[in-house]
Amino acid sequence: MISRSLARALLASVALMTAGGLLAGCNSDQVSLATNAKANQPVPPKLLAAMTEKDMDLQSPILVRLFKQEAELEVWKQTRSGQFALLKTYPICRWSGDLGPKVREGDRQAPEGFYSINPGQMNPQSAYYLSFNTGYPNAFDKALGRTGSQLMVHGDCSSRGCYAMTDEQIAEIYSLGRESFFGGQKAFQLQAYPFKMTPVNMAKHRNNPNMPFWKMIKEGYDHFEVTRQEPKVDFCEKKYVFDAAKPADAKRDPLFDASAKCPAYVIPEEIASAVRQKQAKDETEYARLVAKGTPMARMNTGIDGGMNKIFAAKIPEGSTGLSEGAEGTTLQMLAMAKAPGTIPGHVNPPKPNLDSVASAPSPQEEPVVAVSAPAAGTRVAAAQPAEKSGGFFSNLGRKMGLGAADITATTASPPPQATASVAPAQTTTAPPTAASRLKAAVTRFVPGHDKSKDAAKEAPKPAVAAAKPVEPPKPQPDTRLAATRPALKPSEGAGEATQIMGAAPVMQSNSFDSRFGAMK
Repeated sequence: MISRSLARALLASVALMTAGGLLAGCNSDQVSLATNAKANQPVPPKLLAAMTEKDMDLQSPILVRLFKQEAELEVWKQTRSGQFALLKTYPICRWSGDLGPKVREGDRQAPEGFYSINPGQMNPQSAYYLSFNTGYPNAFDKALGRTGSQLMVHGDCSSRGCYAMTDEQIAEIYSLGRESFFGGQKAFQLQAYPFKMTPVNMAKHRNNPNMPFWKMIKEGYDHFEVTRQEPKVDFCEKKYVFDAAKPADAKRDPLFDASAKCPAYVIPEEIASAVRQKQAKDETEYARLVAKGTPMARMNTGIDGGMNKIFAAKIPEGSTGLSEGAEGTTLQMLAMAKAPGTIPGHVNPPKPNLDSVASAPSPQEEPVVAVSAPAAGTRVAAAQPAEKSGGFFSNLGRKMGLGAADITATTASPPPQATASVAPAQTTTAPPTAASRLKAAVTRFVPGHDKSKDAAKEAPKPAVAAAKPVEPPKPQPDTRLAATRPALKPSEGAGEATQIMGAAPVMQSNSFDSRFGAMK
């Protein structure tokens, strides 16, 4: 049996080599099953050990499932019991487009649906190391008039409508497909989904216009989940049909045409019953999630595809795009993990979410108090009495021709000998008053203070603040600042009372006057 299957595979290779058909898998793949080193790499020892542990034969049939949102490719393999079991999950390095099926040539969409991969679709001479053709468009796609060609699963981590892996990953996947053909499998099934078809994902995307299509392919997903057998796929009336069989009284199998009316068929009761039970359970959970108010996923994000988190963590400014990040794990935490293959330097990560960027506050929306003062203009807020008629320092600034003196607080204590510069007033129609500036200085020292909340309160009130009457003539210490900054040194805050009777005035080393004199 094995020798006959091998002979068939070799004959198919010779036929394809003779034909020399040119395909452009992502625009540049040439089909030829000629022997070469890349296409004949052995299955890695770790995978062989996993097969032994899971009661699988090297050449038993395989089945592949792809998930965009999770950015994962699963390889399932038939065990000696006849059912399929998961052999290995591969993170997808890059896929392009959006969640949803491919519709037309050039839309950058990676296909979704059920496809069949035969030996003729294996491409050992791909420009992307190794690849295999997904078989898009299938009969369903063609019935809907969908266009596109040579959509591949390949290496090189670069996608224009394909599912791109690393070269090391595609070498393993290719070897598993090759061995299944040598074992007699005529074609392996490729199932491509927008996400794992769970109730929570269906609830998150319940407003997506692709939901009718997704519910249809979920039927096949459910058939595989309950049987662990490759579902038989047919098409009629421009829809998918799974595991169809002839009725008990029929003499021959039903004939399906994707564009024609469905023939009489039945689904075996043991399968239909198990699927109904699963779907009833899923629908109950879905209804609970919707009633609970599960947030709906954002649509029309402007992001081109996705990337598995393990790869995004390895790329500067990498992003998972439309794929999910690690729940509870940041990309920085994954940066130390080993990548499953070589990431080429030309890899282009998914574009950022333009909607999120547009909705973020612009720099102009930030309150004035949130902007750090220039380093050359370091200013200190002293615990002096409130200003009278502009205050001493404001008057000093006006005498200099600089306008009102700006008093703000720095985020760190200045050195004792630092010189002070008087900043000119802001050229706005309603400059902030000394009281508002002092309040801003205080709040900047409050731990955990949210300055964005202050912006909403302060922004509409500059004119009112400017019109506020002058402070009472009697000086009062500003206890707010004293409560939020360290105690003053003996030389700080000393006014005229520190002068000794009969002695010449003594200038404090860190007083504004000495600093101003130094500046002059």
